[in-house]
Amino acid sequence: MKTYSMKASEIDKKWYVVDATDLVLGRLASIISMYLRGKHKPSYTAHMDCGDNIIVINAEKIRLTGKKLDDKKFYWHTGHPGGIKERTMKQLLGGKYPERVITKAVERIITRGPLGRQQMTGLKVYAGATHPHEAQTPQVLDVASMNPKNKRSD
Repeated sequence: MKTYSMKASEIDKKWYVVDATDLVLGRLASIISMYLRGKHKPSYTAHMDCGDNIIVINAEKIRLTGKKLDDKKFYWHTGHPGGIKERTMKQLLGGKYPERVITKAVERIITRGPLGRQQMTGLKVYAGATHPHEAQTPQVLDVASMNPKNKRSD
């Protein structure tokens, strides 16, 4: 029996829209990365970009479990002496670009390299409830109903 390897002409990319309201960040990121890579398909081929396109709306309404909102910190250095800076997750979500939280979470799961960068182009994240991709007629991907732990309402 031969192993099936998908060709570029056989790739069929679908569009999905995910409402991130009250969804747990890490669980959402792992599901999105699985769909971006195409691992949910029986015709998954590791060296091809056979994943789907994902649109995430309401990114500012994402939830985190425990005390991560206040305790989780991100550090960077300006390059100058004493230039270490930090931001909490609460500051990031309340800031100008809350959609970057989801983008970076998915980016850190996806394989690094040229194929991973190509797969990340299929992710579109928006802070509000509207998106400009209505022409693609995306299907709704209900992440909250996949597992009761995916949604947090406290």
